[in-house]
Amino acid sequence: MQGLKRKLVYVTLFELIAICMSSTLLALISTRDSFVYAGVAAVVSSAIALLWNLAYTSGFEYWEARQAKKGRGFMRRVAHALGFELGLVVLLVPVFAVLLGLSLWDAFVYDLGLMVFFMVYTFLFNLGFDHVFGLPASAMPAPTAEAKELLLD
Repeated sequence: MQGLKRKLVYVTLFELIAICMSSTLLALISTRDSFVYAGVAAVVSSAIALLWNLAYTSGFEYWEARQAKKGRGFMRRVAHALGFELGLVVLLVPVFAVLLGLSLWDAFVYDLGLMVFFMVYTFLFNLGFDHVFGLPASAMPAPTAEAKELLLD
């Protein structure tokens, strides 16, 4: 599976799982009494993350396609997860502050905890997703001359 279809399946699965896990985590660590605030924060942050994920993954794959070394080794996966999570921190801290009634500092501390969780989640999700659906075209090695010849025959 490649292209837009791959991206849509990726972000949909990623965010559905993320909403379930993050609303539970936010409810457990929130100082507010209601699970509703945590659920709203999880859904809003998920929508933001969904849009960020589409933009970030597209940009990452654009960069990746231009790299001499193909494939997704450990360091490339770490770079992908770190870049995604750092961008998300900038976007989500104000959202958590407003929705959970926190100071920006407290929202940042909440988000740091979630960031650690989601860095691990992102890494493992990408590993599993690539295992189930295969690597995207941007990470595939270029076909050898022999393979090109076979395709032409």
